[in-house]
Amino acid sequence: MNKTIELDITGMTCDHCVHAVTTAVKEVPGVNSAEVSLEAKSAVISGDSFDVQKILEAIAEEGYSAALR
Repeated sequence: MNKTIELDITGMTCDHCVHAVTTAVKEVPGVNSAEVSLEAKSAVISGDSFDVQKILEAIAEEGYSAALR
């Protein structure tokens, strides 16, 4: 089952931040793609049966905050 979520992300200030968040999210089991936008301070994440809480935790481990839109 493919699903897509949108997150608001706070704390990103540069391309390095975008890369860190993208890498962390893509390491979560079940995530197929992650499009992180510095300008919109958001991410669109798609995949099969991923755990949203694990995505939020992965982002927090990188030092950023995220919440479902």
